[in-house]
Amino acid sequence: MCGRSTLTASEGEIEVRYKATFYGDDVEKYHPNYNVAPTHLMPIITSSDPEHIHIFKWGLLPFWAKDAKIGYKMINARIETILEKNAYKKAVQHRRCLVPMDGFYEWKRSGKEKLPYRIVTKDQEIFSVAGIWEKWKSPEGEEVCTFSVITKPPTSIMEGIHDRMPAILLPEQEKLWLDEELPAKEAVQLIIDYPPDLMEA
Repeated sequence: MCGRSTLTASEGEIEVRYKATFYGDDVEKYHPNYNVAPTHLMPIITSSDPEHIHIFKWGLLPFWAKDAKIGYKMINARIETILEKNAYKKAVQHRRCLVPMDGFYEWKRSGKEKLPYRIVTKDQEIFSVAGIWEKWKSPEGEEVCTFSVITKPPTSIMEGIHDRMPAILLPEQEKLWLDEELPAKEAVQLIIDYPPDLMEA
């Protein structure tokens, strides 16, 4: 599971990185955060509006969900099953997104202790994790936009720490991931191992 991350860059740095601007008053909702957790609001770039940065809630709520609490269980989508699961398969075809991070946390078990690690990329100050998003309407009629981070098996740098890691995209893959004309199966095949020599923990 990827359940903690960091995004400490300024609004301007994020806009320059993605050649996009914050949408409307979403810029006022963004705050640099060294401990991003599920249900927190985070900037994302969607396939339907790649020129803007939106603020969505972490924890996917499928359109058919009857209770917002399900979002706590859907912060991650496993790449191995994303094309089959009812909660994810339409989103991965029509509602893909980039989730900016400048680090993520995992905890390594050592006896009875858990040792925290922060993992970053050496070649990018802000990197993109592949994600999917949904728009959900509450019973009261409120529209809530949420997202899930795609996870994959670990690379060599992560194997000794945790058995999952976020699906980090190479910079040249980002536009392809957001291309709504690219079939879901081909989009998922974009997700390969991020070079371990370009990461550090």
